[in-house]
Amino acid sequence: MIIKGSVKKGAYSDSVSLMAAAKRVCAMPGVLDAALVMGTRENKSILQSSGMMLPVLEGASDADLVVSIKAESAAVADAVIRDIEKHLKDSPAKPGSGSARSSVRSLDGALKVMPDANLALISVAGRYAGAEARSALERGLNVMIFSDNVTVEEEIVLKQEAASKGLFVMGPDCGTALINGVPLGFANAVRRGPIGIVAASGTGLQEVSCICSNLGQGISQAIGTGGRDVKKEVGGIMFVGGIRALAADPDTRVLLLVSKPPHKDVLQKISLAVKEAKKPVVSVFLGSKEVMPGVFAARTLEEAAHAAAAIASGTNAAAPNAALVARMKTDKDLVKKLALALDGKKNRRFLRALYSGGTFASEALVMMRDAADVFAPGSVHANIALEPFNKLEDSWKSREHTVIDLGEDEFTVGRPHPMIDYTLRNRKIIEEAASPETALLLLDVVLGYGSHPDPSSEIAPVIREACRSVPVICAVTGTDADPQGRARTIMELRAAGAVVTESNAHACSLAIELIRTIENVQ
Repeated sequence: MIIKGSVKKGAYSDSVSLMAAAKRVCAMPGVLDAALVMGTRENKSILQSSGMMLPVLEGASDADLVVSIKAESAAVADAVIRDIEKHLKDSPAKPGSGSARSSVRSLDGALKVMPDANLALISVAGRYAGAEARSALERGLNVMIFSDNVTVEEEIVLKQEAASKGLFVMGPDCGTALINGVPLGFANAVRRGPIGIVAASGTGLQEVSCICSNLGQGISQAIGTGGRDVKKEVGGIMFVGGIRALAADPDTRVLLLVSKPPHKDVLQKISLAVKEAKKPVVSVFLGSKEVMPGVFAARTLEEAAHAAAAIASGTNAAAPNAALVARMKTDKDLVKKLALALDGKKNRRFLRALYSGGTFASEALVMMRDAADVFAPGSVHANIALEPFNKLEDSWKSREHTVIDLGEDEFTVGRPHPMIDYTLRNRKIIEEAASPETALLLLDVVLGYGSHPDPSSEIAPVIREACRSVPVICAVTGTDADPQGRARTIMELRAAGAVVTESNAHACSLAIELIRTIENVQ
């Protein structure tokens, strides 16, 4: 094995081009791993921690393309680096080719083509994203910043400026929104309807919007704010602004708020905005025990979506949903069946969760924390921080009960996001299933625009192999209107042997009950 790298000075490439190139390279014979990133300080730090950093790469700047290849031989690595340089050189469209829209090279040029545009979606290197956002705000445009690596100081300035102009800045690192029925970033094809969402969580927004749509309700607007918005430094500028905008929207009858626990100062601002809204409000602040007066506080994303849908249909949010009650007996029978499949495998005691959605990983940890009778103190480990659980020293090595968010930077530097490319997660599934300690695998599959166009073709064969050793429980987030088709995806995953649920919370509940049964038997 050998690691070789190169720096291409001034060769900026957007993340989409780099992700496509990385996926292609990783599939080449003799390639063990590959990273194609811009030479930012953050990216170089992650390369260092993942063992892909080389002295030749240290002098790279933000505008330089960094390539690091782990291969079976030096000859393979050299050939791959030459191929990457040729591929990236040939990929960009030539100016003037194609339609007028495809040849646009500036914001002003885009506005000439679309003079009635009122929103700019920005996906450039983080160091440039703030300037582009400011330029858009100056032209009276709302902004969605898909880019990450924007400083919190710049985020605050941008959001303060936007608020002063009556505009929105969604992000930075905002992956999902639904504006006037148009999905932006990683989003799903959902019904239009009376439920308005404000979310500081991308996959959380996807989950609640899909469940509401699958229950027959719909979404008026879904405003993503970026995860930092609810922290003390930013102060909830856009989260509160989103609540007020939806409160004034005649097409929105119910508000649904999604986030990890906001800072207490931000929560006070949210509570005041909710009180002023004078509309029914459902909140799910995953892991928070704070309750706002007059708000239905849900424990899980699924519970929040069911509550919002119930209110929208004119029933009581607190009334148990018939479908949720009916499945309880079925769940008990299913858990018994799964436990029998592990009979005689006494060393297989631990849950291993491999997520592509970060919010789902957090939701799983919150539900495990609430099941203190099942998970002994110190027995749960994760690569994301959530008390009282242990942070993994090495995210590539599971310990006891383990929850891994494969969308974290340590796994995605130079690689496509796991919602797009299943290669790394498939490798981890096989590895965890082969471990004599693993009792079950817990997975998510996220459908929608931007995600893998046919996820079951990638993951179903791997699930089939894993199911020979352990049960696999898999949640599917999506709708039948999504390009991948929710019903078809569920059918194909079940045919591979997985237990498939229609929410992450349901999958977690089954997993927890299975671990409880295993512990009681042993």
